[in-house]
Amino acid sequence: MPLLGTAAMLLSFDVVPEAVAEHDQWHTHEHLPERLSIPGFLRGTRWVAVSGSPRYCVIYEVADLATLSSAPYLARLNNPSPWTAKMMPRYRAMSRGFCAVSGSFGPGLGGMGLLVRFDPATGSEASLRKWLLEQVLCKLPSEPGLGSAHLLEGAATPPMTNEQRIRGADAGVGWAILATGYSESALRDLTQGQLSDAQLQAHGSKASRHAIYRAEYSLDGREIDSREVQ
Repeated sequence: MPLLGTAAMLLSFDVVPEAVAEHDQWHTHEHLPERLSIPGFLRGTRWVAVSGSPRYCVIYEVADLATLSSAPYLARLNNPSPWTAKMMPRYRAMSRGFCAVSGSFGPGLGGMGLLVRFDPATGSEASLRKWLLEQVLCKLPSEPGLGSAHLLEGAATPPMTNEQRIRGADAGVGWAILATGYSESALRDLTQGQLSDAQLQAHGSKASRHAIYRAEYSLDGREIDSREVQ
């Protein structure tokens, strides 16, 4: 199971153009180390869009859903650093969800990723999940150009915190598929084939959104010492 833990926090967002360079410096050198110093945070990866939108996708792999409502995490959110407080107003169109990892297939994470965002139609959750897990996603890692595939289901609503008050209310996350690999064209083919909007809707999804990303930076919690993160 390549995703670490049983839950994940999925974020997608834009940043005002004039703040992109500073955002990436802050996110790499302060924000990811800070988050990965919190107990239960296992790995964080920042992805940048090569086609589709928004510009950024960030995934935090966590031990379980309880990690995302833990006192250490909420303490960080309610006491942002000065640099974090400066960056929050630069965010635009933030979607943020606490997700259960319903299925995770294939070893490793590729350098390219396809993110598919969607919601199941009412009453179709079980059949859609079964189709995705048993007929589609489990087969993708063995296809040329691909390496792993994961189904995330929004499972909890993030509470309002001081960080969110600074940047404005976040939109939620329903379901998402992340397929990763080493070939952008193979991922793009999925949007016309197994993971096309037509296929998803035929099996019980509402309209879906696709974007292709490249992995820009990833940090494993084992690579940092929490005593060094203030």
